[in-house]
Amino acid sequence: MDDYPLLDLFLTMLFFFLWIMWFFLLFRVIMDIFRDDDMSGWGKTGWLIFCLVLPFLGVFVYVIARGKGMGQRDVKQAKDRESAFQDYIRKTAGEANSGAGGGDDIARLAKLAELHESGSLSDEEFGKAKAKLLA
Repeated sequence: MDDYPLLDLFLTMLFFFLWIMWFFLLFRVIMDIFRDDDMSGWGKTGWLIFCLVLPFLGVFVYVIARGKGMGQRDVKQAKDRESAFQDYIRKTAGEANSGAGGGDDIARLAKLAELHESGSLSDEEFGKAKAKLLA
């Protein structure tokens, strides 16, 4: 261990970290190339060849030229996933409630919760009414 000073160890760790980050950025750019719906097939092929043949230059040029679009596509994809998830929740909740009385039970339960929070119903009364409603 005397042949490998502490500074060399830190530099080795730094280079290893930068190497991992480089591969992360390369894969991120390649994923963005395939995800972009506005780019033609030939454009995707050109960017992909550029990023694979000259990886450092290709990735840096791609980030400079299309970096803003990468962020916008990420935000759009996140919003699409969130809206699909919310639609699934609404659909699933609607199907679950349609067999048990629909939205009436939900409205009654919400009204019971409001009355309980305002103090009009005691804990015992609220528990009994909720159990009756859910049964």
